[in-house]
Amino acid sequence: MRIGVITFPGTLDDVDAVRAVRYAGAEPVSLWHADRDLDGVDAVIVPGGFSYGDYLRAGAIASLAPIMTEVVAGARRGLPVLGICNGFQILCEAGLLPGALVRNAGLHFVCRDLTLRVESTATAWTSAATVGQELLVPLKSGEGRYVAGPDTLAQLRDEGRVVFRYASGNLNGAFDDIAGVASADGRVVGLMPHPEHAIDPLTGPSDDGLVVFSSVLGAAVGR
Repeated sequence: MRIGVITFPGTLDDVDAVRAVRYAGAEPVSLWHADRDLDGVDAVIVPGGFSYGDYLRAGAIASLAPIMTEVVAGARRGLPVLGICNGFQILCEAGLLPGALVRNAGLHFVCRDLTLRVESTATAWTSAATVGQELLVPLKSGEGRYVAGPDTLAQLRDEGRVVFRYASGNLNGAFDDIAGVASADGRVVGLMPHPEHAIDPLTGPSDDGLVVFSSVLGAAVGR
């Protein structure tokens, strides 16, 4: 299985995402922001960082990059797509996920290990987890507060599209403690914390994040 990892100017965590893909047993494929082809990959990861310096709004310029035209088209065909941190912001800006990510409550950058609770396993990126499973992963963001209107929040809850919630304290003020959400078909997932930094206890707080990358192996084969 081949999983594409996109690099934009300002991306920081593409190397870590590539490593996580390898740990999961898949082949990582590097994709550049100016590419107009996904190179036949089976899934795509939009990693964290500060794409285009976060000018205008975090993720706003990256959402218009040539590669994102292909990602949006692929997602509409059922291609699994994961957005992490800045990648989550990009997917919201591109219209693949509802809501938005804004400045943290208190306006401080947060960098801390925390516990996420898996709320849904009906997605391409959590199918190998269990509902209620807790994952110890890092959070590092200044614009990580998930916000959405009352109708959108109700829809996400009713349709089981809240994928992750903060279980050990909501450090950024996200509405409804939401740390990650999914598209209606469960193929596209975005989350603010960093599972790619929690794949090996030697280099992270745990290996809990590996389940996110392992999950997509079966999901992509099923497509």
